[in-house]
Amino acid sequence: MFVSIIIDPGSIDSAKSMVELLTNSGFKKVQRSCWENPKISEAELSEIKKDIDRVTDYYDVVRIYQFPLKGMFVITELKEKKWRRCQLSAAQTPQKGAARTAGR
Repeated sequence: MFVSIIIDPGSIDSAKSMVELLTNSGFKKVQRSCWENPKISEAELSEIKKDIDRVTDYYDVVRIYQFPLKGMFVITELKEKKWRRCQLSAAQTPQKGAARTAGR
C-alpha cells in the first residue's frame, strides 16, 4: 500500500522525534513536510501510528493518506491528540457534470 504522511509539528522536539521515526520506518522525504513509503503493510502502519501518538502532543497535526486500503482512499488525521478517519471509495466521488444536471 502507498502511504504519504504530512507532518505539522507544534514544537522542535516533536518535529525531531517524528522525522527520526519516519526515517527509521522506511519513509523518504519528498517535500518539506511530506514523507512517503510506496510499500508498507497495514501492520507496519498501525505500529507507526502508535509511535506517532507516543511522540506527539496536543499542538501537533499529522495527516496520513493511504491507497489502496480495501479498495478505498483513506485519510487519517491526528489533531489535538484525537485520531479521525475518512474513507472514500470510487462510488462516493461525484460524476462529471452531475452538479449541472442536479438542478434540472
